[in-house]
Amino acid sequence: MTRKSPVAASGIPPRTKPSNYPEPFASRVAGRRKQALGDFFGLQNFGVNLTTLKPGAMSALRHWHSVQDEFVYVLSGHPTLVTDTGATTLDPGMCVGFKGGIPDGHHLVNRSTEDVVYLEIGDRLPGDSGSYPDDDLQAVMGADGKWQFRHKDGSPY
Repeated sequence: MTRKSPVAASGIPPRTKPSNYPEPFASRVAGRRKQALGDFFGLQNFGVNLTTLKPGAMSALRHWHSVQDEFVYVLSGHPTLVTDTGATTLDPGMCVGFKGGIPDGHHLVNRSTEDVVYLEIGDRLPGDSGSYPDDDLQAVMGADGKWQFRHKDGSPY
């Protein structure tokens, strides 16, 4: 792939499939819009998403990764970060990181009346899995690089 010229992030189309979660979980992230900036440029080692949360929306189900690191930088709005230790309102310019392998379930929730916009950056190390402490869900990264979702007992959705 050849290098692409610089573009305005706003011109990169959002993902056509809003969520990889199976139902009944996919509908819980309604109001979330992700523009896969890293994918647009063909990046393979890490991902960068420009994410918008409408009022009432959440970034993901509360989760943590076994291997992959995550980093969030708030551009606008005031999301609430929910972790195992509680809830914290974030302001524009604030950031937070989550090291893979540390079991601290986290997600962002937009409890405000304005849109929240943030960058989320994560690596794409193989062998990752996702744990969801509040839901009967587990995720394993397949050899094809796609998430496979199962119940916590291992049975498929």
